[in-house]
Amino acid sequence: MWDTVFGIANGLALVMWLALILLPRWPALLSAILYLGVGLLCAAYALLLIGVLSGLFPAGEGGMDFGSIEGVRAIFASDAGVTIGWIHYLAFDLFVGLWIARDADAKGFSRFVQAPVLLATFLAGPLGLVVWLLLREKRARALGRWQ
Repeated sequence: MWDTVFGIANGLALVMWLALILLPRWPALLSAILYLGVGLLCAAYALLLIGVLSGLFPAGEGGMDFGSIEGVRAIFASDAGVTIGWIHYLAFDLFVGLWIARDADAKGFSRFVQAPVLLATFLAGPLGLVVWLLLREKRARALGRWQ
């Protein structure tokens, strides 16, 4: 079960990232990425997490201990923990990538500048985000917007 869910989530995220990076940013496409990409990943995360916590889905041993590195390691030692954790990353990184793309478009950054930032966000979310925050700063100030 967990291998299948992991593969489906990965496939969905990859399709959404390719669309975000390569396709024209029509409003319908951005909505699809938000609701069909981020939304479905978030719904899957919530369903799986609640299913594991309620005992509906098998989770392995160890419970949920976020208070120590050993506890977190135990969570990720199971297929359930890895899959649910990975979906968490996929959902948040895609949401951040969508925000970056919208923000970059609004500030007039070319797609050639955006593509490597979005790729970095896809591969290592916080790295891409910090690069974007540094890149956007001067233009955001010049436009009189801090948002």
